[in-house]
Amino acid sequence: MSTQTKITRKTIADIKKMKASGEKIAMLTAYDFAISSIMDECDIDIILVGDSLGNVVLGYDTTLPVTMEDMLHHTKAVARGAQNALIVADMPFLSYQVSEQEAVRNAGRFLQEANAQSVKLEGGREFAETVRKITLSGIPVMAHLGLTPQSIHQLGGYKVQGKKEDAARKIIEDAKILEDAGAFSVVLECIPEGLAEEITNSLNIPTIGIGAGVHCDGQVLVINDLLGINERFTPKFVKKYANLNSEIKKAVKNYIGEVKHGNFPDSEHSFK
Repeated sequence: MSTQTKITRKTIADIKKMKASGEKIAMLTAYDFAISSIMDECDIDIILVGDSLGNVVLGYDTTLPVTMEDMLHHTKAVARGAQNALIVADMPFLSYQVSEQEAVRNAGRFLQEANAQSVKLEGGREFAETVRKITLSGIPVMAHLGLTPQSIHQLGGYKVQGKKEDAARKIIEDAKILEDAGAFSVVLECIPEGLAEEITNSLNIPTIGIGAGVHCDGQVLVINDLLGINERFTPKFVKKYANLNSEIKKAVKNYIGEVKHGNFPDSEHSFK
């Protein structure tokens, strides 16, 4: 006799209902067990295991060197820490562009091996059939339009997209095409807020903005940016809710000083 397992974490149906009810969607990136556990305790809606780990965790200049094995490794860790949030895994460069068959296989690995519930991929109408094939395989897909970091060399840098009328029109059309292909939501990165508002109002699926203004159905930030861990370039759209860089430095310097002067460990932190 078969038994059914009750799903307690948020699902794509829950995320879609949030748009319908007007409730804003909160999404953040995470790359490890500890941070995802904390986020889950805070009732975050969606955790994105972003290929941005290439920049903020692995030290690359772009996301392009990130591999499937990198993404699977970090997604597994995040999934072990989060029991309630919907987990979305970024499909890295060349994991879905080569062929639709390979895209389905790689997308499936995130669900089968890493316990993600959905995947995200960059690109517009040129990947509509890929999105369709992945979703028909039972794998939810989050789309990503505007500034697409995996196309950084083609875009000529990290620039606001959709400022010209023809470019804006293409993004609007791409969003509708991807919705028709089965995407359950779409990230809009670095586009004018008016354009993001028009796209949000034209779609039945939620939009998640990053540098796209307040009118999107939800927002996403890189957790390292939010926490103020990195001192490198901070994009205009990032708000630092903490300055952990200075706090971490202070703690490390205090530790070094106490070790050098023989003050740590003291009796309180030693065994008798």
